[in-house]
Amino acid sequence: MKLWSRGLKKMGEYKIFFKESVEKDLRSIPKKDLKKILLRIETLAKDPRPPGHEKLSGREKYRIRQGIYRIIYSIQDRKLTIWVVKVGHRKDVYRRCE
Repeated sequence: MKLWSRGLKKMGEYKIFFKESVEKDLRSIPKKDLKKILLRIETLAKDPRPPGHEKLSGREKYRIRQGIYRIIYSIQDRKLTIWVVKVGHRKDVYRRCE
């Protein structure tokens, strides 16, 4: 067990930031769903590429699912930051995503 722990470095947690427009996105979501979405976003700090994440084609952005909602975000590994850029219903979140 000592051999494993000797070479391991604890990875720093990522800081999460929200694009200003995300506040507007979150206002239209029911409170019970909003709670789950915020918890899901919070977990990104420890694992920015959780099981089920998907890289969006042609962009440097990722998405995770939370029920019928999608969370679109970008990762800056060198700065250990995550920017949440869009949260919305699965049917239209990709259309309005910059």
